Amino acid sequence: MPYPTVSVITCTRNSEPWVAESIASVLKQRSVCVEYIFVDGGSSDGTLQRIRDLQRPYTLIENIRGGISEAMNVGIEAARGEIIAHLHSDDFYLHEDVLHTVVQAFHQYRCRWLYGRTMRCIEGRLSPEGFTPPAYSRARLLRGNFIPHPATFIARELIWRAGGFDQRLRYAMDYDLWLRLSRLTPPLALSQPLAAFREHAGSLSTRERAQAMQEDLKVRLSHTGVDPIARAMHLLRYAVRLQRARLANPEVVHA
Repeated sequence: MPYPTVSVITCTRNSEPWVAESIASVLKQRSVCVEYIFVDGGSSDGTLQRIRDLQRPYTLIENIRGGISEAMNVGIEAARGEIIAHLHSDDFYLHEDVLHTVVQAFHQYRCRWLYGRTMRCIEGRLSPEGFTPPAYSRARLLRGNFIPHPATFIARELIWRAGGFDQRLRYAMDYDLWLRLSRLTPPLALSQPLAAFREHAGSLSTRERAQAMQEDLKVRLSHTGVDPIARAMHLLRYAVRLQRARLANPEVVHA
């Protein structure tokens, strides 16, 4: 039985400083069939030329202006691989066997989605995530998102069954999708780092931290139901996290 194809979807917008490293990490993947899809939001720098210089087949979809959630959904609509991966233009895979590891895990464990871990990339240096992720359970996931986007891989049919990304969300669209997927089937959790998450001043989650935390809370409450005790606990955790963020970075504004 042949292994499935992995559709790697990279969303770009003026990503020229980082996209070359992201592309290189995909091109060096071995022992796996990769469909490479780019969805661009109207780049005006050298991003599109970087993509057009690729010496291998790829799909480029241009001028998607509705935001990152729409871009990711457009990429899924174009994908033909059995497994979907979203690797944003400022992130990259950590070694050449990442996708082979993923495909083998799908085959061995018959899972429908899985996630690994990431490393932080700050000014070109890799460092650990900075926390110990809990063992997976839906209850733990409701307390906070510990599933890293660039190290998550989902069967294409399952992602559509869950409804894709909610285009009304600006920051927590991945967290919302994980919670909807978790209602359908639990993921396989891999302990090894698979991708690097680049932290820089231009990234949305870094630049607008308080707004991202507020949307996380909105998503968490929407999946909690009407239980008043559970909702109160989420609100309390949010207050504590926001205070910690403000102490760590005084520029975090009031949500």
